[in-house]
Amino acid sequence: MLTSVLLLLLLAISSSHAAFYGVLRTYSSKDLQGGGYPTVVRHIYTFTTCEEVDQLTCGSNCSDPGIIYNKIEEISGEWCQKERILIWVNQAYQRSQSRSLAGNWTYNLNGIVASLITTQDEERVRSDTNKPNTSPQTTIISVVRVPSNCPRNISLLAFDPDGDEVRCRFAENTLSECTDCTQPPVLSLSSSCTLSFNSTNSNSEGPYAVQLIMEDLAEQTISVTQPDGGQAVISAGAIISKIPVQFVFRVDPAAPSCTEGLYLPRFLPPTPENRAHISATINQTLEISIRAEATQSVITNLVFSGPYTVIRSTSGSGNFTLRWKPTDFEGGLSHPICFVVQANFSSSVYNSDLRCIVVTVSNYSVPAESTAIVITTPTPIQTPATHSPATAIMAPTTAVTQPPTSSAATTTIALTDSTPDPRPHYVIALDAMISTTLTLEDNKDTIMQLLKEKLIQHGLTSTISLRLLSSSLMAAITTAAP
Repeated sequence: MLTSVLLLLLLAISSSHAAFYGVLRTYSSKDLQGGGYPTVVRHIYTFTTCEEVDQLTCGSNCSDPGIIYNKIEEISGEWCQKERILIWVNQAYQRSQSRSLAGNWTYNLNGIVASLITTQDEERVRSDTNKPNTSPQTTIISVVRVPSNCPRNISLLAFDPDGDEVRCRFAENTLSECTDCTQPPVLSLSSSCTLSFNSTNSNSEGPYAVQLIMEDLAEQTISVTQPDGGQAVISAGAIISKIPVQFVFRVDPAAPSCTEGLYLPRFLPPTPENRAHISATINQTLEISIRAEATQSVITNLVFSGPYTVIRSTSGSGNFTLRWKPTDFEGGLSHPICFVVQANFSSSVYNSDLRCIVVTVSNYSVPAESTAIVITTPTPIQTPATHSPATAIMAPTTAVTQPPTSSAATTTIALTDSTPDPRPHYVIALDAMISTTLTLEDNKDTIMQLLKEKLIQHGLTSTISLRLLSSSLMAAITTAAP
């Protein structure tokens, strides 16, 4: 049975300047706890200011713990993105659909005025995962910018923790997914969630409202069960759920050059590849290093969207770090983070391409005295381009006490000795994505030597020894204190 709910979130406010910049809504189901499956629902709204987010979503009274919006990112004088988190426990476990309003869109060239947010949730327990469905996981910065003369493909994050296929499309009026449904004429969209922009003339410069639908589709036939035991079948290829992805796309005046690294910032290592998958652990700080260059403009900022507890810092022009310490609340879930580097030249603003990653937080925590570090080899959701021979792309590391049993790419390495050594032993595994034209069969020694040199550069002792456990897992072992 499909339950349809209309939620009217549009409230009267005194300001005439409030403008809607977009919304995201995702939900993630956790494992069975105390007779129920906790489901974490995230609403991310963007308006002109942070105050307007509160006014339009909770009537200027966000003091109730149930309706607190936490700020993710704000560009002063332009927009503010805030997130509200809800937890459902012992819900009805049905398939439901909701529609909500969130005010009028900011001025846009495709003439969208009234907002409409449509979702379809599947809350029944799946036969393949033994828990309710989790929607596709994604996020987006509130305003994506490109110069009018610079073609660009924008690969949106589209990840599903259940392993379902994820597809994107523009919202459709016939499905009541939007009130005004005119698509931005400067954009095309592939089903694999890539937005394509071709160069255009100055008459097309300005903002556009983007209203997308992201869906997860069953890879195989599954059954879903309600609390009363009632079952239904979802066939392979059928749509399970759908979420809204809405934001502003701005076409800026032409840049002097479209070559990345001149006016438009270009990412450099060790910035994670787009759609990379990184592991994290409860109570351990994850550090994501981001580096970019622009020789003809001045890099001024890193703009991101992700968990509101992520902390951004900079250590000089073009060098940024995102630090995040997940709590028990985030354990067992996958969390998207997207970012761009922003640069200025004269009065112009230039953004890098969009980078997005998925951070999956394990269900266990690490005590402060732990000395074991085990990292899964990161799984890129999209295979990166091949680099030159002997290139290693280093990703952040995370400390854990034991590996998740569900990951085939993780192992525990036990150090044993008939006579215990009083010195501490450490098991180190590197979270790295390696792309090279060298073959492992013919160049194992060369690759391992390059990895050893890279580990030493990252502060490990020169006495470390490497051992190849499999084609996707390598251990670095040392008895020296790190």
